[in-house]
Amino acid sequence: MAPSAAPNQYQPRDRRYHDQSDARLLNNNTRPVHVWRMKHTLFSLTLLCGTMVANLASADCYADYKAKRDDPLRLHYGVAQINGDCSPAVASDQLRGRLAADNWQLLNVLGVFDDAGLEERRDSAGEFYLRY
Repeated sequence: MAPSAAPNQYQPRDRRYHDQSDARLLNNNTRPVHVWRMKHTLFSLTLLCGTMVANLASADCYADYKAKRDDPLRLHYGVAQINGDCSPAVASDQLRGRLAADNWQLLNVLGVFDDAGLEERRDSAGEFYLRY
């Protein structure tokens, strides 16, 4: 025959450590509203950080180029702002269309740069500084 267990075997011996406030620490009483708020806040912070990184990555881009116009032959050096990826290939694509609207033909893109190199090219570009 098995020994009988005392009726108070599973009762806490000291009640002061087992009141209702401690029980809430052990139970997961999160409500769906709280979970939604946490997810919403986390999503908002992620979106904010992503936007900040995108703004840093999309710094202003400029290209210096040479172009010509025939009959009579005219050459010019210019500086233009480039939208999108800051690469010579993208700059060539954008400048061809802009210059063709005024009957200029793009000869080549000399390079791309950011704001730091902009002012030093102002005098060299003259009237074609940020014109196209």
